[in-house]
Amino acid sequence: MFGSTLRISPAQLQEIFTRLQPYLPTNLTKVDTSSNWLQFEFAPFTGREQEPVEPAVHTDPKLSYISESEDPAEHQLREMATTVLARVYEQARGQWRDAAYVAALKDMVRDAPALWRTYQDEARALEAAYDYLRTPGAAKEWPSALSRLVDAQDRTRAAARAFDQQAEEIARVHDTYLYADLGHDAALKAAGYPEAKDWAIAPSDSYGQNYYSDFMSDVPLQERVRRLTEQQDAHVTKVGRLSGTAPQAG
Repeated sequence: MFGSTLRISPAQLQEIFTRLQPYLPTNLTKVDTSSNWLQFEFAPFTGREQEPVEPAVHTDPKLSYISESEDPAEHQLREMATTVLARVYEQARGQWRDAAYVAALKDMVRDAPALWRTYQDEARALEAAYDYLRTPGAAKEWPSALSRLVDAQDRTRAAARAFDQQAEEIARVHDTYLYADLGHDAALKAAGYPEAKDWAIAPSDSYGQNYYSDFMSDVPLQERVRRLTEQQDAHVTKVGRLSGTAPQAG
């Protein structure tokens, strides 16, 4: 049986694959007939070979169309054969597409892990510099503490900008293989980067925009940092206004 409507006997299936042999993918290793759906196994795709394309068989004397009125049994056999061939290549393309997705990510990720680690280091330093402003010690060196905060903000923005440049290219690979079975995190894990599940990779069309609505949450890393530093600056400004005067060293 093949699917829910097409029944193929073992003898018919053997004849079909005999006729299809010249057209099957070279890396087809097994045909599983244990369930109602034919399943095919392939030697692993690298993703760097050409996409499997179903070959035309209309000129093959044993596969070309023949009308049912001319020969009912032969008509049915050939119809089943073309259906099976289409199924083979459908599954082959699905597996190739996943492999091609992973291969493209391996080429594109490059120094993203190091850029992400740099960003994390700078983000932690920024958090520490901001938290320090709330301590009594900061009041004794307020201008210096603020200066260190500004420096930390600048470094974090630069690190976010550097990561975004790589993240945008990764996002475009995700777009290219939108119809692969693998999800983004699974594909990056298969490419050798399980830690990428934590990377801040926005949709490709969100990079390079001049404006982001406050309601947008899936934004590039630079925009996240801009929002954070804007909140920090607003808080520092409010503290200065409410206190009436900036603390003096002494």
